[in-house]
Amino acid sequence: MCGIAGGWGAVAPEDVAAMAAALTHRGPDDAGMHVAGRSVLGHRRLSIVDLERGAQPIIDRSGPHEVVVVVNGEIYNAPALRRELAGRPWRTGSDSEVVLHLLDGRDPGPDGPADTAATARLRGMFAFAVQRDGELLLGRDPVGIKPLYLGRRGAGTVFASEVKAFPAGTRDVRPLAPGTLWSSRTGVARFGAIPDPEPRAGPPAASVRSVRAALERSVDRHLMADVPVGAFLSGGLDSSAICALLARRVPRLHTFAVGLPGSPDLVAARRVAEHLGTVHHERVVDPAEVAAALPRIVWSLESTDPDLVRSAVPTWFVAELAARHVKVVLTGEGADELFAGYRYHADVPRELLHAELRRSLGEMHAINLQRVDRMTMAHSLEARVPFLDLDVVETALRVPVDLKLPPGGPEKWVLREAVADLLPPEIVWRTKSQFDEGTGVGDLVDRALADHWSQAGDRPLEAVLASVAEPEMVAHVAAVAGRWTAGRLGKVA
Repeated sequence: MCGIAGGWGAVAPEDVAAMAAALTHRGPDDAGMHVAGRSVLGHRRLSIVDLERGAQPIIDRSGPHEVVVVVNGEIYNAPALRRELAGRPWRTGSDSEVVLHLLDGRDPGPDGPADTAATARLRGMFAFAVQRDGELLLGRDPVGIKPLYLGRRGAGTVFASEVKAFPAGTRDVRPLAPGTLWSSRTGVARFGAIPDPEPRAGPPAASVRSVRAALERSVDRHLMADVPVGAFLSGGLDSSAICALLARRVPRLHTFAVGLPGSPDLVAARRVAEHLGTVHHERVVDPAEVAAALPRIVWSLESTDPDLVRSAVPTWFVAELAARHVKVVLTGEGADELFAGYRYHADVPRELLHAELRRSLGEMHAINLQRVDRMTMAHSLEARVPFLDLDVVETALRVPVDLKLPPGGPEKWVLREAVADLLPPEIVWRTKSQFDEGTGVGDLVDRALADHWSQAGDRPLEAVLASVAEPEMVAHVAAVAGRWTAGRLGKVA
């Protein structure tokens, strides 16, 4: 996991260096920059794969033109792609290098390099920039697990993993849409999308088996790392399922929980950890800590949406705890969107529920995935989301909604059954609660937000951020986050 930044056109290298420096929390282990023609690429590295040789930018000068890449994220099918690209001159063991060779232009289509087809072969969470032969390419994974933003700086285009990295005065800041490529020559093209299969009727037992098998495969893929891997454990079904599958693969798995003293999540997480035999860590949060940390949490989150801030607070503290022990954690994010786990799903007409699940998956990149990315990367921690593996997504969306939310039955029934043999019954059938509710932090956040908002008058975000950033940058982030908070994301995407 890393932070990337750069520019195309009239962009000064010193501006890119400053942008990359602003992303040091995403990659404190190393830094690199490359200037080539009209492009400047910057990188901050959190070393996860090929610790010795995996520094970026990665440069290939073996072909007719130089090719350079910087990547944020992980390519989980990199070993298979390396075998398919066996003739390339591999310089590292990094999964990021497969992006370089897939997009090096050596396998052109009828109208030039088949960039969309090549990028569609990647499986993972990623945002990247490739410079080759007078062209800059930017890409982002189909779910939008990893962030990437573009903006205008003078006559040039700039990009970065976070909005706060852009120099003050950057205009027209917008996210690159998930599953798209941006080319300095040809503009934006789509290369992939979230799977959208129709539910398939069949025996419930077959759906249970298919969900379990897909999760098993996904967890195997998400273990790719040369550093220890741990997991968030709230004690709810989703994180407990991931931990149970991990515990079968990772000796002395480290798990992490957060909450106020005596909160339900801490109690449930402790029960799961004892059952699985994990090395369990707890962060008991003092109410005063929540109020003190709130300005930096909002600054890192780049949003003032109250629901997002509420759930970001416990994520901040559990990420802070995990980062003391591991560099990578797996989380249960995405299960509610796939298996109808939210309370409001019970009120959605049955014939519309599948479409609603598909819609919410498409919006995760600007909501819960933004929270997970920002809160973990603020602590130099990589979070992985096995439920959002495209194979799991497709499998889950094929399950009929009546097996996810049976009439009169518990939500996420098919997922509960898929992992029932791995966990204590009281965990498998535990009633769903929101992360901020289960940790006991939600009410504290509401009170802290109310205090900040009442003191701030018409400029709440600036008031919350004032203690952690320069005034110009506060105004810049506030202007962008304010647009998102107002629900106008689609107009700037």
